[in-house]
Amino acid sequence: MLYRRTFLSLGPIAIAGLAGCATRPRDASPGLAETPAPSAMTDEQALEASLQAMALVGTPYRYGGNTPQGGFDCSGLIVYVYRRVAGIAPPRTVRAISEWGQPIAASHLRSGDLVIFGGGGVATHAGIHIGQSRFVHAPSTGGTVRLNSVHERYWAARLIGYRRPLNA
Repeated sequence: MLYRRTFLSLGPIAIAGLAGCATRPRDASPGLAETPAPSAMTDEQALEASLQAMALVGTPYRYGGNTPQGGFDCSGLIVYVYRRVAGIAPPRTVRAISEWGQPIAASHLRSGDLVIFGGGGVATHAGIHIGQSRFVHAPSTGGTVRLNSVHERYWAARLIGYRRPLNA
């Protein structure tokens, strides 16, 4: 099981800056559909999303990236995982992702939900929650897709909230 080996083999994870994650990538088209669908993802789809995200740990970061072969930025990772798992087409920018889906209280968080970060209420970064307060994300230029905890000082100071993706 690739995701288990990836998950278990992770050592201490360096915290990196969020270069370029909040801006619209060069290859994203303005006017992408940002209207949420009517129902939340199933529990099975949510679990599969977290497993897919864990399997991508180690993939290189690339601004505007949205494939394992080409690399990912934070929103590209989210779009890739949810399209593969549930046929969902999330918005392509962090700002739009931060308003998409349903807001979720930390007490109702499940694997597969989105974790939104920023400052002053403005979203600049997002990841996929995998359980136990951990999330998978593509944090910065020169880095790789990685796993962090929302309780780490850097991330805890920037946590804005959680969103539940909607099904198509």
